[in-house]
Amino acid sequence: MLFSQLNLSAPLLKAVQDEGYTTPTPVQEKAIPPILEGRDMLAGAQTGTGKTAGFTLPILELLSQKPRNKVKPVLRVLILTPTRELAAQVQESVKAYGKYLPFKSAVIFGGVGINPQIQILRAGIDILVATPGRLLDHVSQGTIDLKHIETFVLDEADRMLDMGFVKDIRRVIALLPTKRQNLLFSATYSDDIKKLCESILKNPVIVEVARRNTSSELVKQRVIMVDCKRKTALLAKLIQENKWEQILVFTRTKHHANKVSEYLAKIGINSAAIHGNKSQGARTKALADFKNGSVKVLVATDIAARGLDIDQLPYVVNLELPNIAEDYVHRIGRTGRAGNNGEAISLVCVDEHEYLRGIEKLVNKKFEREIVEGFEPNPEIKAEPIQQGRGSKPQGQPRRRDNAPREYVEKRRNR
Repeated sequence: MLFSQLNLSAPLLKAVQDEGYTTPTPVQEKAIPPILEGRDMLAGAQTGTGKTAGFTLPILELLSQKPRNKVKPVLRVLILTPTRELAAQVQESVKAYGKYLPFKSAVIFGGVGINPQIQILRAGIDILVATPGRLLDHVSQGTIDLKHIETFVLDEADRMLDMGFVKDIRRVIALLPTKRQNLLFSATYSDDIKKLCESILKNPVIVEVARRNTSSELVKQRVIMVDCKRKTALLAKLIQENKWEQILVFTRTKHHANKVSEYLAKIGINSAAIHGNKSQGARTKALADFKNGSVKVLVATDIAARGLDIDQLPYVVNLELPNIAEDYVHRIGRTGRAGNNGEAISLVCVDEHEYLRGIEKLVNKKFEREIVEGFEPNPEIKAEPIQQGRGSKPQGQPRRRDNAPREYVEKRRNR
């Protein structure tokens, strides 16, 4: 199938062509027709499947089919995302595909001044991309009007819930018109997601382009066993000896992300850290430097890396395994995107065996345990007991939102 067969208007097809695409991805092929029909939708798709264009294109088409106030546009589309980075990237997609149409769009998120956003909103826009916290800030100040919303998109709903945004989401929904189109996108499913869908969606079309809670088949996944204290040195060895370029490295904490980045920089590997304590300007610069190649390694926490859109990213390294198995799927989903191959390497120490077993159960795959010469694990090191505390629930047990890792709890700081 070609984009020209999806009932999109000439301005949209021209914009798609400008972006270098002629054939829609599976999620685009399945999602665009029912969205154009005005149907509600629940779409399950891994990151990198083209889901953003899958809802952006039909939304722009629907807007173009109705009269528009040329003097001052009325806000008709709201797209809610969990993080600043994802919000900015969705806005880029809206601008790219809508460049031959008259619609105005804007993005609002925290970490930057609110006054310039107020000025943009007062001037009038058709489409708004926002994070929940900053959106509600504007609502409380009376600087935004949601009563004309025709289409509401909840992007990466699973991550929204993981970050504790469920109450904010429900507050936003309560402000929207009862009659509207709802589109919900989620990479994974859970009982909480099902409950959210039941409360939002009306007779939805179900679109699923990947098996639930699975990793991309285009990603080669490796596990290397190593002692915890030697992980960073092994990471450096792998980068240098294999001449890797553009590596996204995951750590559990902001402090560790900083330490790893500093270590790599000291031995001559250009690196930057990105996490919730970084200013929005610093995060934007680090990502831009990573994309243009001036920074080889980007060390990130889960919350900062969610939604990062990096073309043809070849390598993802789990320097520390996530203690929530679904987060592994999100992490390695940064590579193997849009038909490109990628490689995900997990450096696993004795204390992470339980986490590894949970991941293997989730993705239904048993990983071969590799050992790098010179970095053999010390058999005398025994595993520490899994601590039952904040963010440390073993695999298979339900995750309480009030027991989420601190990185997720700090939603107001990172909105």
